[in-house]
Amino acid sequence: MVDVLALVEARLRTALGEPDARAAVTFLGTDRIEVLRFTDGDIVRYATLGMSAQPMADPTSALADPVKGPRAELVLSVRAGLADTDKVLRPLAVLAASPQVEGLVVAPGASLDVGEPLWPGAPFSSVLVAEAGGLVEDLELDAPMDPVRFLPLLPMTTNEAAWKRVRGAKELEERWLAGGTDLRDPLRKSVGLD
Repeated sequence: MVDVLALVEARLRTALGEPDARAAVTFLGTDRIEVLRFTDGDIVRYATLGMSAQPMADPTSALADPVKGPRAELVLSVRAGLADTDKVLRPLAVLAASPQVEGLVVAPGASLDVGEPLWPGAPFSSVLVAEAGGLVEDLELDAPMDPVRFLPLLPMTTNEAAWKRVRGAKELEERWLAGGTDLRDPLRKSVGLD
């Protein structure tokens, strides 16, 4: 059997360089989730490693397929030095474990909430899952396994998360774009939602 996580880590290193820190979190009844930190100038990227070890299963199916099904890892990019963003490691691991713990299928357009600030003083407790394929290319695996997608996470304020639930992810993304929102600013205010 192919070592999916070794291939995932190699893809992350190719796309983002060498990680300058890593932490591991294990939740009762789940596989270990690691979070790797990559620093590139004034941008810090945090990438999960472990979520893609098993395919995500549709919570309505009676039996989870151990081979087929969507696989993903999460990537969060923020500006360095403005906040203590390294405290995001545990919340990111919680989000990455959600397919195993809650039976979620994490896909673009979804909202994920950790119920507390992502880091101390953060105006965000939830994230919008964005489309894959920009920063880190999908990792193709041998058939019948689905490719691993590297899904960017965009932090949302409480107001943005509520607005997104009503109006949808596309409209929120358009509002961010129209407002020139710096989604990497770890202390940014909510975009105007009038």
